[in-house]
Amino acid sequence: MTRPVRVLVAEDQSAVRAGLVLILRSAPGIEVVGEAADGEEAVAHARELRPDVVLMDVQMPRLDGVAATRQVVAEGLADVLVLTTFDLDEYVFGALRAGAAGFLLKNTEARDLVEAVRTVARGEGIVAPAVTRRLIAEFAAGPARGPKADPAVLDGLTRREREVLSCLGEGLSNAGIAERLEMAEATVKTHVSRLLGKLELRSRVQAAVLAQELGL
Repeated sequence: MTRPVRVLVAEDQSAVRAGLVLILRSAPGIEVVGEAADGEEAVAHARELRPDVVLMDVQMPRLDGVAATRQVVAEGLADVLVLTTFDLDEYVFGALRAGAAGFLLKNTEARDLVEAVRTVARGEGIVAPAVTRRLIAEFAAGPARGPKADPAVLDGLTRREREVLSCLGEGLSNAGIAERLEMAEATVKTHVSRLLGKLELRSRVQAAVLAQELGL
């Protein structure tokens, strides 16, 4: 049998956290291994439990979700799926730079929450394409994104890697990229991993934003 996806839920509001835990525990193939009420607990539990995915709220006491995400990603403890709302752009952008694997709206449907966790656990960090495209568009157009990306960063990529990067910018999954470019899904995963390494990016979401900034 396939090992269940191990999830740590970090949310400071107890009622919201209980609801998230209930949804995830009811889903086949997902195991909630721990809960955290603030960012410091999230990091500590991630170190101790080594979950596959941390479901991370951005606004939490003691250590906010952005700082906690940065620590979890930097130490390679887990992939982080951030819970967010569109009126918190500064938090979302910070989580993006910190290396979050994906973003999810707090009012998402239960089935979408479950699928998002599974998607991130598979290594496909871009979840809820409509949400991702909107976030990418906001960051690519807004002043918070920082200096314009230099096209020269693409010089080290192969033609195929550039094509894959362009697909990431559209919010496509590995399966979607495989269909678009007519290649095996395993080959897509290899290309994604290589281009992230070459571009020194931490996540597919960062790659998607770069592709948007470069107009790919």
